[in-house]
Amino acid sequence: MDDPAPPPGDDPRDALERLLLDGPRRYTRLQVAEMSGLAPERTQRLWRALGFPDAADDDPVFTDADVEALAVLTRLIDSGFVDPSTEASIARAMGQSLSRLADWQTDMLADSLARTVGPGERTVSPEVAVEAARELLPKLRQVLDYVWRRHLAANAGRLVTPGGQGDRRELTVGFADLVGYTSRSRGMGGRELGAMVEDFESIAASVIARHHGRVVKTVGDGVLFTAAPVDAAEIGLALPDAWSAPERPLLRVGAGFGAVLTRLGDIYSPVVNLASRLTSIARPGTFLVDRELAHRIRDLPEYRVRPLRRVSVRGYDHLQPWLVRRRRADDAPDPDGGYDEDAFDLE
Repeated sequence: MDDPAPPPGDDPRDALERLLLDGPRRYTRLQVAEMSGLAPERTQRLWRALGFPDAADDDPVFTDADVEALAVLTRLIDSGFVDPSTEASIARAMGQSLSRLADWQTDMLADSLARTVGPGERTVSPEVAVEAARELLPKLRQVLDYVWRRHLAANAGRLVTPGGQGDRRELTVGFADLVGYTSRSRGMGGRELGAMVEDFESIAASVIARHHGRVVKTVGDGVLFTAAPVDAAEIGLALPDAWSAPERPLLRVGAGFGAVLTRLGDIYSPVVNLASRLTSIARPGTFLVDRELAHRIRDLPEYRVRPLRRVSVRGYDHLQPWLVRRRRADDAPDPDGGYDEDAFDLE
């Protein structure tokens, strides 16, 4: 729908908030609960799950859109689509994902507005910010709706074979980690650090998508992904090369294969910890895997998969890593059980 114009003389900051919240703040938490048909403690639990701080009982901070959203949730629960026992988990997953997206979009809008500042001006006027938001908000909604639908389509197969609250599958879980990120980032300015993180996430997402993987989450210096075994091998070998540049820190990758529970966009499995440990001991620029994944790809002609010395790390006393490389035409055949001691050093 079209966003209404602010009343004449409306404060620009209030106008921006009205635009984003689809109206003025007018209801207290207790009023919203009564109007939506949900118990007050339930609305408070959902509000916290979405990532917002508590509002005082007599503080009118909610809008008509808040009432409508809770009413829609009530109808979804009544229809059986949303289980009351999982509603807070769903709200938390949505809140965490959309909070990050909103933070990124706000920075993007701020950067765009900063480029419009005229000579002698130090900041963008609130009026300009309101007009920019009014123009861009409908476009952002359209793009978000499109991307959401495309991701639903990509998961359409799971709609006809539902797994309940979680879907247990056998998958490869991989980590990609920037080596020396913490020490390197200390000497960077905010803009330089932001540019490096953006480059890393962009390249990682591109490589993972190209090889049919899925980015589960990114955390500054690392990315967690899932894929089928051969696709994961391609990702693990392609990522360090795609990222490599003289001015960038090196990248290392680790991956393991096993049963994984996917739930609300996240994954849960001991394989996640295993992949993390393999990444932590990998030499910069290399790709380490566990035994299960190694056995699934070691007979493929395009890979050279070699066992390394066992090592003790947190949670694993005798972890057996395997080094994966692309096979070259001049590579000699791998002896069964041979150790590639010269190619890699875990100490």
